[in-house]
Amino acid sequence: MADYQLYCFAQSGNAYRAALMLNLIGADWKPVWVDFFAGLVQRTAEFRTDINEMGEVPVLAHGDKKLTQSAVILNYLGKRSGKFMPQGEDEELEALRWIVFDNQKVNGFLGPYRFINNWAKPRPDQAVFNFLKGRIDANLAIVNKRLEKAPYLLGGRPTIADISMVAYLYYPADEFGFDIRKDHPAVSEWLDRVKALPGWAHPYDLMPGYPFGTSLLNGKPAP
Repeated sequence: MADYQLYCFAQSGNAYRAALMLNLIGADWKPVWVDFFAGLVQRTAEFRTDINEMGEVPVLAHGDKKLTQSAVILNYLGKRSGKFMPQGEDEELEALRWIVFDNQKVNGFLGPYRFINNWAKPRPDQAVFNFLKGRIDANLAIVNKRLEKAPYLLGGRPTIADISMVAYLYYPADEFGFDIRKDHPAVSEWLDRVKALPGWAHPYDLMPGYPFGTSLLNGKPAP
């Protein structure tokens, strides 16, 4: 049995953070597919009792531990492996600052935008897209400006802050309807640097569930 099991599905940027970290540190791990779009697993009492009371992925199983929330998982894996961790209190605080900004402001808007653009039925009003896109553009501009000054968020080497931030940025541009790389050149160059790290893999190659099988979303086959 693998040392780590990761409950995940291919379309989840949040799960991709954990899967990518596992691969980058060379961990012995295997994915456990949660069919999110059918919604039959994570809504069960068994899943919420035995796996995650929040009914979400990712969940990292390691021995008798089941860890949830991607930031917690990244920190845990970083400390165990000694890789991609910030060094010293100042870097730790800076990494935490960017991880919180990412979860609230970057992927916190990108994730919902991508979901409603591809899978929400009925499709929301255009005003919803306009609101989210405005926030996405403004927040990615902040990240782009940061990355014009240094190759990674904390400076000269990648940390868990970078692994957190890339969560949704490798998904295809047509899933968003806009090209993040084209609009934010420094972000694009940074994504290439992260992609060059040994162990990097695309989310659709790293986690199961793509392309879609027989999953249903609101009673309709998922695209």
